[in-house]
Amino acid sequence: MPEDELSPRALGRALLARQHLLARAPAESDGAAAAERLVGHLVGLQAQNPTSPYLALWSRLEGFAPPYLAATLADRRTARVAAMRSTVHLLTAQDALTLPVLTARTLSRETRGLSAAELDRIAVRARELLERTPMRPNQLGPALAPELPHVPPNNLAYAARCLLSLVQVTPRGQWGASMATTWTTAESWFAPETVTAAPDLQDPDVRAEVVGDLVLRYLAAFGPASVADVQAWSGMTRLAPVVQALGDRVVHLRPLTAPAGRNRTVLLDLPDAPRPHEDTPAPVRLLPDFDNVVLSHADRTRIVPEDVRRRLVTPNGSGPGTVLVDGQVGGVWRLRRERGTAGTRAPGSVTLLVEPFVALSHQQRDELDTEAHAVLALLAGDVEDRRVEVAAAS
Repeated sequence: MPEDELSPRALGRALLARQHLLARAPAESDGAAAAERLVGHLVGLQAQNPTSPYLALWSRLEGFAPPYLAATLADRRTARVAAMRSTVHLLTAQDALTLPVLTARTLSRETRGLSAAELDRIAVRARELLERTPMRPNQLGPALAPELPHVPPNNLAYAARCLLSLVQVTPRGQWGASMATTWTTAESWFAPETVTAAPDLQDPDVRAEVVGDLVLRYLAAFGPASVADVQAWSGMTRLAPVVQALGDRVVHLRPLTAPAGRNRTVLLDLPDAPRPHEDTPAPVRLLPDFDNVVLSHADRTRIVPEDVRRRLVTPNGSGPGTVLVDGQVGGVWRLRRERGTAGTRAPGSVTLLVEPFVALSHQQRDELDTEAHAVLALLAGDVEDRRVEVAAAS
């Protein structure tokens, strides 16, 4: 096979290597710093479920413990912000100040008819209100209503979410804590020196440089990838000129095959990025719901087979955790919690249910048991009655 061609398995192995899912990143003496660094390398973690980033890091970082990531949230070195695909991500402070601006999608259907002047009024007033005191969405909407009384308050609140970089204030997102979603602006949340150091995205030249660097960071975490992949991940469009301007900072590769009905697409990559052999062993890993590794490409077949993709969609839009087997999604998992007997002090139980989509070898079953019990201890360590149940492959 020519060096500039990659098989689907090789593409998958390259992705897993960069995601630290072939081998966990080594432990460090400063666990919080290691967690923050990995969040930056991965360009954020899906965080719709507050516990998901913790499992995502546990699966990728040797010796990870939840207090490490919780400390970065408490110290405001990371934060929960709506960014790529308009979904909540856990981002480093630097990324929280830039990515929501760069990756902002078109406003929702309910607010799309508003004029530029009206949107400016929403942004200005929302900033004033939230920098005075953090607010929940159901507080912000009514507070904005006097500006545009003909727009439903809920739409006003979520227009502000699209227009501004809004942080979910802690303790929401911290391990073992709970709090209703409450917003303030990123500029008022982070340290002044962090805000001052953020690039001026109103300057076209600065913005172009930041977007180019973001493409390179995406390739470091998710490559090799096509321009369409970058756009699917980020929500940005018209990236071809940005890629062209990168010059020899990227190399061009080709997939050995293409999905049915499609032409082979040129893939971009960093010259020295890891591209392991397609036969490199890929251990079983349990990932949280909506993990970015399965969502961040236009063509996801390197990690999600076509016949599996349809099985990951649920009627209510929620997603199960996924199980990686031999480098691809080969099953799903869920937690089932049961309360103790009513009227007694008997503790409840927690069962981790695994539904494999493929037959497991003896080694893969052993790896699955080890990972599943460890995940169960992570997510339900306070429950003594913990069990793992693995269904027959379906």
